[in-house]
Amino acid sequence: MASGSPTMSADAGAWRNLRRTLEMIKFEHSIFALPFALLGAMLAADGWPSARQLFWIVVAMVAARSAAMTFNRLVDRELDAANPRTRNRALPRGLLSPRFAWMFLLASAVVFEIAAASLNRLTLELSPLALAWVLFYSYTKRFTWLSHLALGAALGIAPAAAWIAVRGSLAPRILLLSGAVTLWVGGFDILYACQDYDFDRAQPGLRSLPKLLGIAAALRWAQILHAIMLLLLLWLLLASGLGWLGGGGLAAVAGLIVYEHSLVKPGDLSRLDAAFFTVNGYIGVLLLVTWGAAIVLRAGR
Repeated sequence: MASGSPTMSADAGAWRNLRRTLEMIKFEHSIFALPFALLGAMLAADGWPSARQLFWIVVAMVAARSAAMTFNRLVDRELDAANPRTRNRALPRGLLSPRFAWMFLLASAVVFEIAAASLNRLTLELSPLALAWVLFYSYTKRFTWLSHLALGAALGIAPAAAWIAVRGSLAPRILLLSGAVTLWVGGFDILYACQDYDFDRAQPGLRSLPKLLGIAAALRWAQILHAIMLLLLLWLLLASGLGWLGGGGLAAVAGLIVYEHSLVKPGDLSRLDAAFFTVNGYIGVLLLVTWGAAIVLRAGR
């Protein structure tokens, strides 16, 4: 087939749109919630889940997040076009068509349902509710100041979902981890929302804690949420018997949380990206490595 043919041009265009979609939803940031899902799976299995379970849990997590982020970009594309911080995203600039984004969202939802069906019956039965919740988050900022916790809960269901994927049932203990993830994400979303303080104040239809309370008070609430998160993790550590290795991991996470908040001041948000992306990426991985090792060591005794 000759180069430059319509078929090759269409293929190139499809790949370009896919690349732009992955950039738009920051696909690489799937790492935020994935370690907690894997940790939930390890706690449920009291060691290593099967390779098959791990594979489908990862697929389900990535697919659900991809669907949720794409939906968020579609729902917010007019707001993103008006916001100086987000106006260069692919949809507001016209680099990506809403039609392609909707197709990607649908494909992600189908993959999520396939993954849920490949795990067990309960994951399949609950999968529509889980998907509906992670999509619904995008609307919460339009009617509640607690939209940050709604986002947290969207990611917080990951450990509980992974537990169900491994055991086919739910136990109260894993809700401690889900609660911790909810508060962790809610807290750093408050930090992130401080960037849009001026824009949100000019939009009567948007809600955020910084807009309601001011940046200084919002930062204090983020600190409170993260402090409670650490207490929940301590409770789970003791309930699961993760010993000195788990305790060391939690101490390191606490240190990163303190460092994260030291980067952000009411009058200086210039280092917010470092707090949001770098530190939070380390937190999930660090907890997975240390607590995962503690679970494996305990199981091998």
